[in-house]
Amino acid sequence: MKKVFIALLSLLLVSCSTLPPKNPENICSIFEQNTDWYFAAKDAKEKWGVPIHVPMSMMYQESSFKHDATPPMDYFLGFIPIGRVSSAYGYSQAKTMTWEDYMRETDNSGADRDDFDDAIDFMGWFIYKSQKINKTSKWDAYNQYLNYHEGWGGFKRKSYHKKKWLMAVAKKVDSRARRYSAQLKKCEESLGKGWWSRLFS
Repeated sequence: MKKVFIALLSLLLVSCSTLPPKNPENICSIFEQNTDWYFAAKDAKEKWGVPIHVPMSMMYQESSFKHDATPPMDYFLGFIPIGRVSSAYGYSQAKTMTWEDYMRETDNSGADRDDFDDAIDFMGWFIYKSQKINKTSKWDAYNQYLNYHEGWGGFKRKSYHKKKWLMAVAKKVDSRARRYSAQLKKCEESLGKGWWSRLFS
């Protein structure tokens, strides 16, 4: 009984943790370490029709799953800090203006960018909107990431054509999404049982 209690306590502590996943290359490991993340991602899937592996791959690229991730500092004359290069923040690296649009459109005024549940829902919303605005498939991680980075207007103008580095990054996101998808198929049934069922299985 003592071992069960310790295991239960450990699971509760892990689920509340904001530490980045120990093995971010494996989506099963990510969700096993942060059990509540899987259910938040599943909720976003059901709400926005977005496959879990796409926003998770994009989030890894944007913040490495760090809840308080920020862009690098900008410097005047190369050494005087004048602020961040953008207002992006949190798991999703959402910019302030876009986050405010999300809160207004979804009536989620209490959403926080450093909260995983809100961040994954935001990304589901953005991917859903990219499909509506630019006809980009929700399953197309490559072009969804380009929408995410350039904005819907920039994607429509194909601004990414001038950024070979960005297209290379989008290919990485797409490759990771495909890998995540294959991995998730092997563990999703187990994850769906929840930590309580798996604890006693």
